[in-house]
Amino acid sequence: MGKIRTGTAKRALGLMAGLLLAASGGWAAAERVDINRADAATLARVLEGVGPNKAKAIVEYRRRHGPFRRPEDLARVRGIGRKTVERNRDRILVGKGTGRAEDGKGGGP
Repeated sequence: MGKIRTGTAKRALGLMAGLLLAASGGWAAAERVDINRADAATLARVLEGVGPNKAKAIVEYRRRHGPFRRPEDLARVRGIGRKTVERNRDRILVGKGTGRAEDGKGGGP
């Protein structure tokens, strides 16, 4: 077998590491969700720190009070604080949703 140049081997390892990182989602942008259209399962999956019970509370609040107007409105939902909103700000979309969870649309980019 022939010799492998050190520079070539390092570049190959760097490329492989980059591909593995990209494939694992390390460089992927956060998934986004329209809080006015998403169902509870989608909210729980996309929003960090929001589990099934908090997601159901978001959907119920939206059903009773109508669509959210801005991301900060999520903090009005019991169990959702400002820190949770800030942690998820880049994931939250506020569309002109119907406010109804039944439409089953998860929202996204």
